[in-house]
Amino acid sequence: MAATARLHVEAALNAGAEIPLPEDQAHYLRHVLRQEVGAQLLLFNGRDGEWQAEIARFGKRDGSLRVREQTRRQQNGPDLWLLFAPIRQGRLETIVEKATELGAARIIPVLTRRCQVRQVNPARLLANAREAAEQCERLDLPEIPPLAELQSALGAWPEDRPLYVCLERAQARPLAEAITPGPAALLVGPEGGFAPEEANWLAGLPFVVPVGLGPRILRAETAAIAGLALLMAASGR
Repeated sequence: MAATARLHVEAALNAGAEIPLPEDQAHYLRHVLRQEVGAQLLLFNGRDGEWQAEIARFGKRDGSLRVREQTRRQQNGPDLWLLFAPIRQGRLETIVEKATELGAARIIPVLTRRCQVRQVNPARLLANAREAAEQCERLDLPEIPPLAELQSALGAWPEDRPLYVCLERAQARPLAEAITPGPAALLVGPEGGFAPEEANWLAGLPFVVPVGLGPRILRAETAAIAGLALLMAASGR
């Protein structure tokens, strides 16, 4: 079935259900994609798999969709987390977009001492993730918790999840050699790197594995994408 669009919705999905179409999605289908009533598309909500649907109605500002049949069952993605220090707009959105495409289950913004950007727009980050999930045929959205201080974010860290920390100036093993099977997380620092006392504190945590990504100093967004790609390859996903 050739579909012209794929949307994330909050409503439950089952055969015959009629799903309300909010103003932004109605505008996207009608005025951006130029779709008409009866056009087919795909829906997912992170719980019920993927479903074929059709546009049932367009109102002045909204509309509705009618669910037809399931095309894919719900599947869990790899248990990978990304922690990153906020960077400038545009490059920040790239991190969220590519982390979503690569399958990160959680995308966690954290404040470090050298962060030049100290605020994020949670709604915008979630919108970036949603658009990426719709495009890449992912069946769920990553969780994006509120921005928190690094020490707070690591305060109740699960013991069975190694945290691979990119410490570009340290004598660390290459990430590709350090990866072990199972749940994992990657931490990428800010544009200026971790402060020395911060790096020392991280290296002393029992769940932290200091790693490197090669001889060159990578931009924060490049390090996040490269590191997640290596973790995804190691997971077989």
